[in-house]
Amino acid sequence: MMPGRSRPVPGPYDGEAALIRDILKMGDPRLLRVAKPVEDPADPALGPIIADMVETMHATNGVGLAAPQIGVDLRLVIFGFDTNPRYPDEAPVPATTLINPWLKILTDETEDGWEGCLSVPGLRGLVPRATHIRYGGILEGGEVLEREARGFHARVFQHEYDHLDGILYPQRIRDMTKFGFIEALFPGSLLAAVEAESAA
Repeated sequence: MMPGRSRPVPGPYDGEAALIRDILKMGDPRLLRVAKPVEDPADPALGPIIADMVETMHATNGVGLAAPQIGVDLRLVIFGFDTNPRYPDEAPVPATTLINPWLKILTDETEDGWEGCLSVPGLRGLVPRATHIRYGGILEGGEVLEREARGFHARVFQHEYDHLDGILYPQRIRDMTKFGFIEALFPGSLLAAVEAESAA
């Protein structure tokens, strides 16, 4: 059995239910490893892992999830949303699954933005990210994707890509006075309630 599997929901692979996985939390040494490349992107065993990741991301109101966050040591990420209660003011990001993704920074310009993480529940930090990137990888169906992104889209991808290299967003914060619990940073906001529900 794969680590942390729980709470089955209907899934698309051979009648097997997709499962909402337990998400590793900051402090778990598995989050600090550099993930291994997927040797065979056409391996049918990837399908149930991806289905589990999608269900887990949706169940926790995530905008992205990397395989290491559920204890799978592979270079595999999913991300994307139409609307998201944890980031209600952000524009949609196309739903994407990438195997062995790559990243190229296209500008020296960075922008600070508030980030959270399913592996760092209840906290937010102000993180600098490149404002313009190109990224790509192999889609679940075997097609090759290459795409440019700016703004929050670029931020989401960089955040998930960091997970594959064993980097959590607090490691990128320049000013630790801009890192803390949501209810302390944003008193009176609805965000703390949303975050608590997502982590439940």
